[in-house]
Amino acid sequence: MAVQIASGATAMCSFGMAPASIMVLPANMVNATASAANIADMVTATNVLPFGACTSMANPTVASATAAAMGVLTPMPCVPVPAGTWLPGSTKVMLKSLPTLHNSCQLMCSYGGVIQILSPGQFKVMAGG
Repeated sequence: MAVQIASGATAMCSFGMAPASIMVLPANMVNATASAANIADMVTATNVLPFGACTSMANPTVASATAAAMGVLTPMPCVPVPAGTWLPGSTKVMLKSLPTLHNSCQLMCSYGGVIQILSPGQFKVMAGG
C-alpha cells in the first residue's frame, strides 16, 4: 500500500544533482503534525524546491552554458518546471477534492526529467494505491 506524502518529504529529479524537499502549505493540514499533499502540490519554489544543478540539455540555461563552453556539458541551477500534476495520485483518498500524493507518484519536468519521491516525510498514514 502507498504511503501518504507530507511536508518535508524528499524527492529527486532524474536530471538533478541533489535531492530536494517537498513543501506543503498549511492549508492541507488534516489533524496531523505535518501538512498532507495532493497531486496539485507541484508549484516550483513553493512545493517543489530546486534539485541542485540540472544536466538536461532541454533546459535552456544548460544548453546556453554548454554552448558557451564549446560543447562541454555545463550544469546550471535545477529549477523544476512541472509539465502537469503529480501522477497517478491515490485512487482511494481525496484531499481538497483532489487525489492525495503518495510515494509512487511521479512529476514530469518540462525539461525531460522525472521527479520521484525518495522519502514520504512520514510513515504512519497510508494513501491507498
